[in-house]
Amino acid sequence: MSSNGIVVDAHQHTGVLKGGDTTGGPVMTLYSGMNNTSGKVITDIDHLRQSVRDILLTPQGSRIARREYGSLLSALIDQPQNPALRLQVMSAVYVALSRWEPRLTLDSITINSNFDGSMVVELTGRRNNGVPVSLSVSTGAENGSD
Repeated sequence: MSSNGIVVDAHQHTGVLKGGDTTGGPVMTLYSGMNNTSGKVITDIDHLRQSVRDILLTPQGSRIARREYGSLLSALIDQPQNPALRLQVMSAVYVALSRWEPRLTLDSITINSNFDGSMVVELTGRRNNGVPVSLSVSTGAENGSD
């Protein structure tokens, strides 16, 4: 901790800043990063949403220096949509987010299939500060950032 009461803790995408007084007072957590399309600063829920999208839409094995990063969704997208595939998709989502996104604890994963064969993954859970969160990630061509 520095003399100004700010603790900097490394996070997989950006830094985590925890500010508060040095006497044990309240601690505010602020996640800050850069929007991957606009370059603008994003914080908290927008940063979490971008991170979840990045994890789920990055094919596992595609990053040179971090081969295990990402999810197995890309291997499942073109499979026939049936109950077994839905379970595999839910498992791939849970495993990837449990490993790579420590700010999120999942409560439910819902898979919605679109007519064009794409899927929308609906997530509900809690951030690490206990605040409920709902996120949605599309696997289709129109999966652009918010």
